[in-house]
Amino acid sequence: MKLRSLSAGLLGVLVALAGPGHLPLGGLPVMVGKANADESGKESARQGGTAGRAPSVPMARDPSAAVAEEYESARRKGTREAFELFIARHADDPLAEQARAELKQLAR
Repeated sequence: MKLRSLSAGLLGVLVALAGPGHLPLGGLPVMVGKANADESGKESARQGGTAGRAPSVPMARDPSAAVAEEYESARRKGTREAFELFIARHADDPLAEQARAELKQLAR
């Protein structure tokens, strides 16, 4: 009698640990089901559907726009240090010539 109750108790613990989310009755494990759903979404997107997910990485900014914003920031500050920093970071950019001209005017 003790052996039967012990085995029933162990079976109950195993079922509780497995839980309903891990292996549904008569189905695939949950992660396999999710992977299959992802694959079917990719397939419909390849076939022209709109059921795809949004990209997780934002679009990259235009580098020239970022340089122009940094130059404008240096102009707003109007300090020698701001222009020197801009020139050090973007020495090959055409705006660096304008920054050098602004720097010369500050020296006067």
